[in-house]
Amino acid sequence: MKNPLSADVIARVKATVPALTAHGDEITAAMYARLFEDEHIAALFNLANQGKGGAQAHALAGAVLGYARNIDNLGALGPVVERIAQKHIGFHILPEHYPYVAKALLAAIADVLGAVATPDILAAWGEAFWVLADILKDRESRLRRAMEATDGGWTGWRRFRISDRIRESDQVTTFVLHPSDGKAVITHKPGQYLTLRFAMPGNACTKRNYSISCAPNGSCYRISIKREDNGRGGSLDLHQHANIGFEFETTPPAGDFFLADQPPRSVVLLSGGVGLTPMVSMAETIATRHKGLECYYVHGTMNSATHAMAERVRTLASEHAAMKVITFYSDPVAGDEIGRTHDVTGMPSIDWLQNNVPLDDADIYLCGPKLFLRAFVGGLSRAGIHADRVHYEFFGPADELLAA
Repeated sequence: MKNPLSADVIARVKATVPALTAHGDEITAAMYARLFEDEHIAALFNLANQGKGGAQAHALAGAVLGYARNIDNLGALGPVVERIAQKHIGFHILPEHYPYVAKALLAAIADVLGAVATPDILAAWGEAFWVLADILKDRESRLRRAMEATDGGWTGWRRFRISDRIRESDQVTTFVLHPSDGKAVITHKPGQYLTLRFAMPGNACTKRNYSISCAPNGSCYRISIKREDNGRGGSLDLHQHANIGFEFETTPPAGDFFLADQPPRSVVLLSGGVGLTPMVSMAETIATRHKGLECYYVHGTMNSATHAMAERVRTLASEHAAMKVITFYSDPVAGDEIGRTHDVTGMPSIDWLQNNVPLDDADIYLCGPKLFLRAFVGGLSRAGIHADRVHYEFFGPADELLAA
């Protein structure tokens, strides 16, 4: 990728790295505060991520710092650009929204850095912002054109209705979604997510990302959602009020975490808790489209009460000779029995993986809570597994430990 920025602009942006390292969270928090003064811009975001100790601001601060450090090597930003572009597709961020971000970011840099943010520095950052914005807009445009040209494809928001609702465990409920217009849907890539937009009585409009938990089929989607008791406006409302016939809107499937179209080697699907949802989509796809592919489905949960989609996965393994299912229970309850409800008491570990699955000749797909991912992304790296073979999805914004 040819860098359109001058050497002077690159030098000025890189000179801000120490200040961004020290004040990045303050800058991005100030940026979001400015953005959210405009209601139509605030409505574009999943506002649940703006809490949690400033998780979204912290994640963006890491991205801004990463951009500054790599401003002279834009090719290194490819994976980050793809992830951001996919998120923008999910939340229907359009080219006309970028000027609002530019204005808020530059003003926040000026506010927080004070005298350090000279006119030359702000001008350099303004130019750098629009170079990155143009890269993102180009990628998003190409993604949208491809979606529109695909059978069942669409862009923007489309209405869906719940056609079935299934209790999977004490915590997880599955919702089967058909388009309200009765037409086909784009075939997602196993591992991708939907972005839902809905409103419950007495609540503002809510947006949430939920992984698709079925194989691509061209007619419907399935999402399996864990009830969070503090998830007012999100999972709790859906569990309490989203019955058969309930309608909401969704953008097309998005996300850069998905099973390869033609997996080149064995696959390990490793999940914790509700992180199993994209793994079930992958497992169903492997069982139907890749009959000879060796697959290890490794899942950790508390016990049989929290174990979702257990029979579905066991059935897949019974139909696919090269698929092996290993389930860990960290806190078995009365009636749980090794060999019947689960295979191992405890939780998966790097040591267990090294002794029981072909780590040195497999692609490893990970999804689960943040602590689960911290342990395995870092642990697999320390075990010598090349980063190109470790693929992971996380819930909410990434933090610096995951980025590392």
